Amino acid sequence: MITEHDLMEAIAECQGERNPNANTCIKLAAFYTIRNELFGKPEQLPVGESYSYAEAPTEPPEITIGYDSGTEFSDAIHGRNPDDIWPWLDELMSTIQVLMPRLYESAMNRL
Repeated sequence: MITEHDLMEAIAECQGERNPNANTCIKLAAFYTIRNELFGKPEQLPVGESYSYAEAPTEPPEITIGYDSGTEFSDAIHGRNPDDIWPWLDELMSTIQVLMPRLYESAMNRL
């Protein structure tokens, strides 16, 4: 029976090879696959391993509306935060539903 320790040694040997070739990569992939199937995938990467050395963003980028059709409405919403616009549009659609039900139904059908 293959032990997890044996697999880890084989993985370390492949990773430590000075001039790895395609055969080494195939072996390494096979060892990882066997380890994952027999013993489950590790919960997370060890601390310090990542794809980039770039600093992590401190906060998510602000999302803005990029719609610009040249109309007065598009000029008013262009560059604004969608979270500021959606409640207003929802209120507008509720008003249209009461005052102009056919227009509201037509707009909802298009959506």
